Amino acid sequence: MQRAVAAERQPDEVVRVPVHGHEVVAYSFGTGDEVLYCLNGGPGLPCDYVRDSHSVFADHGYRVVIHAQLGTGASDHPSDKSLWTLARYVEEVEIVRTALGLGRVHLLGQSWGTWLGFEYALTYPDAFKTFVCANGTAEIRLHLQDLERLRAALGPETVAMMDRHEAEGSTDHPEYMGAIAILNYRHVCRLETWPAAVDRSMAGINMDIYGSMWGPNECTCTGSLRDWDRVADLGRIVQPCLVLCGHHDELTPRSAARIVRALPDAELKIFPNSAHMPFFEEPEDYRRVVLDFLDRHRG
Repeated sequence: MQRAVAAERQPDEVVRVPVHGHEVVAYSFGTGDEVLYCLNGGPGLPCDYVRDSHSVFADHGYRVVIHAQLGTGASDHPSDKSLWTLARYVEEVEIVRTALGLGRVHLLGQSWGTWLGFEYALTYPDAFKTFVCANGTAEIRLHLQDLERLRAALGPETVAMMDRHEAEGSTDHPEYMGAIAILNYRHVCRLETWPAAVDRSMAGINMDIYGSMWGPNECTCTGSLRDWDRVADLGRIVQPCLVLCGHHDELTPRSAARIVRALPDAELKIFPNSAHMPFFEEPEDYRRVVLDFLDRHRG
């Protein structure tokens, strides 16, 4: 497996952007005319892991922009839970794009960022040139089915233990957390030592957002996203799309294939030695694939 190489670079610009009475922080790398606007996963996760791994594209003629979504990282952390909605985050993306004068962007979403990206693409179809869907899905129902299958591989006794803790509301129990740790190393990041940027993002997660929109952990969806499904609408996205997935990904190749079949203009790349973070697990191949796609659609 290739070693993870994180770009330890400082942004060329840091901007605080007003968003409906609050402020979010946007980071910009490079000065290229072509903009790669990245949306990180979560929800509620600081953007460090995507920011550090994707700022390298600034070395290839792209201006790379990512913002800390409201409630995360250096952005404001309001306590109003009514703010944690997919529709509000879509508007946040558009406000940042407009405030920074980014024009039509190459959009890249990772994990929850793909759900946000699909919603954004459907709401603002003239705002982007291409969409890179990295480690995502377009239907939560299918994702939950896949999570059950991945969990079943831990064995019936472990599954029964996890079911019991979920029913009792004791998902913070060490034995339950131990099972989650195994799943994370199998299906989130398969590196023995996780990159520092991943650790920072995981440690800084806003559980109010994550719990409201998703649930107590990756395996349990009780939040507002539970019934989200946009497969039937993907045919409206006519821009070129690149769909990326790890062979061992928690957002599985089955989800990726469903997306590709539903999009009018899409191509698929599965990274054989990766789970949910091929930009760290197979960084050279990841950069090569993404750059090839972006370079073919410049202008």
